[in-house]
Amino acid sequence: MKAVHCLNGPNLNLLGSREPELYGSATLDSIAADLAAVCAARGIVLHFRQSNHEGDLVDWVQDAGRKGEPIILNAGAYTHTSIALQDAIRAAKAKVIEVHLSNVHAREDFRRHSYISPVAQGVILGFGALSYRLALDACIALAMASES
Repeated sequence: MKAVHCLNGPNLNLLGSREPELYGSATLDSIAADLAAVCAARGIVLHFRQSNHEGDLVDWVQDAGRKGEPIILNAGAYTHTSIALQDAIRAAKAKVIEVHLSNVHAREDFRRHSYISPVAQGVILGFGALSYRLALDACIALAMASES
């Protein structure tokens, strides 16, 4: 695996100040720095992006999928609404690990449905910023398994 994409959806740019009782105190920049350090130590390029716009996420998923590079995806609220993201993952044959900071199953009913889960390799949720590190570990482990 030469590169991994970490794609983040709406409002995740507000991490650290947005409802810290739910999402913790880590900022998106601190999560990016943590993942970048792990990737650098392993010679992996990290493409870390955030957008409040669904179309940006669709474009990035398609790009990574076409390159055969894995994706850590926290689609934020688009998880529960975006058929377009599901279609992009499926069409691009993208390998996605779905990530959530909070345990969405312990929250509002509408958050319990994901359009991403049916097309993801796996889902990691409820561990705060650690969810991202666990997803990166999963990407690396899956890449190593496919190489052997």
